[in-house]
Amino acid sequence: MQKRNTQQRRRAIIEALNEHGEVAVDKLSKRFSTSEVTIRKDLAELENSGLLLRKFGGAVLLPKDSSELSSEKLSSRKLAISALAATLIQDHNRIIIDGGSTTSALLPHLPKKLGLVVMTNSLNVANILLEGENEPQVLMTGGTWDAQSHSFQGQMAENMLRAYNFDQAFLGAAGLDIARGSTTFNELTSLSRTMAEVSKQVIVLAESEKLERKIPNVELPWSQISILVTDDGLDKDAKKQIEQHGVTVMCAQVTD
Repeated sequence: MQKRNTQQRRRAIIEALNEHGEVAVDKLSKRFSTSEVTIRKDLAELENSGLLLRKFGGAVLLPKDSSELSSEKLSSRKLAISALAATLIQDHNRIIIDGGSTTSALLPHLPKKLGLVVMTNSLNVANILLEGENEPQVLMTGGTWDAQSHSFQGQMAENMLRAYNFDQAFLGAAGLDIARGSTTFNELTSLSRTMAEVSKQVIVLAESEKLERKIPNVELPWSQISILVTDDGLDKDAKKQIEQHGVTVMCAQVTD
């Protein structure tokens, strides 16, 4: 029943957003007689599905000039991006996988790799890895649970990361800024930067449409990103500008 209620509430949020163009956390909380924390989780999940754009205190419709993709087509982009990113992983690599829908799409490819060590701050990622038949060695960062990002954050998590050296870090992004780097609504950016610091290669996975999102907080500057794995919807001029920052840009071919 709880799962059904959650789905119904999220459908109602999208209906309200389509009707008014904007929704506020406090008003949604009152409407559905639930906590603001729960509403923020709803908005985070809906944003991850490409259905809205969060802002301070609520959410708005995606920009009109961005691609209006269905969740199925968006999913095909994420699958293509993750499949291409997985080709960068070698047997026996020590890798970090951040929480997020696009980075989580890497997980089905990992059983093909031998002797992996995987560190994550996401319970969802850890659970999926541990359910596999050919499971890698899994490490958790620990730390303080952050309801907005559905992951562990904080000093303890950073200290855990600094106890190891990694070959690669696979990170998602809420947005991309050609001039600045990857961006996020979450002000807790220090863990992502620590992940980058302890990894030889930093790989950001993000759909090309995320260049349309104007998001205030820089998560990682381009100087800390080795490779951007995106899709074939990336404009050639945008690709060239990102590469001028010293970033390798890989574009996955998306099939409809």
